[in-house]
Amino acid sequence: MPAARRDLRRRLFSLAAGQGGYFSAAQAKKIGYSYQAQAHHVGAGNWLRIDRGLFRLAEWVPGLHDDLARWALWSRGRGVVSHETALSVHGIGEFESARVHLTVPPEFTKRHDAVTLHRAELVDADVLEHTGFRVTTPLRSLIDIAAGAPDEDQLARAVEEARMSGLVTLRRLRSRSEMVDATAALHIERAIQRVEAS
Repeated sequence: MPAARRDLRRRLFSLAAGQGGYFSAAQAKKIGYSYQAQAHHVGAGNWLRIDRGLFRLAEWVPGLHDDLARWALWSRGRGVVSHETALSVHGIGEFESARVHLTVPPEFTKRHDAVTLHRAELVDADVLEHTGFRVTTPLRSLIDIAAGAPDEDQLARAVEEARMSGLVTLRRLRSRSEMVDATAALHIERAIQRVEAS
């Protein structure tokens, strides 16, 4: 393999490694892969076409949450993994969803059948960097779930798990939920009362 092609492959692998094995057609073009070369790599089985303009290295061995990097690329870096999906990343609670939950800016217009979008402006303190994507903190994730009036027992168990793991304090959860959303604060308070009574 010529040195120039080896260098292209190394640069693509380096990029994809930080994005769960995924990369966009625009990113590949910027590295030096023409659209014709991209079609060749898909046809040769080197790259898997995941969606329009989105690929994954065929030899990539997926990690636990690597699939979420796909949605970060899909949202052009504007989406933050949140709600049930974020709690799953943090290993908190038993909330399940067949769709990926992303919080996006209010003006975001893209849609996808596999994604539930929540519109909000998140402050930096509510967001953590993960390999290939951003995710809401355990604190913000619990507040977001609470705002949707979830099952109170489930929420109480999730709050207790987060507290026992040292991810949140009940005091901080109370005060932050009061700042973010009145409905969430009410459900958080009920969940905390259940935790404290147990």
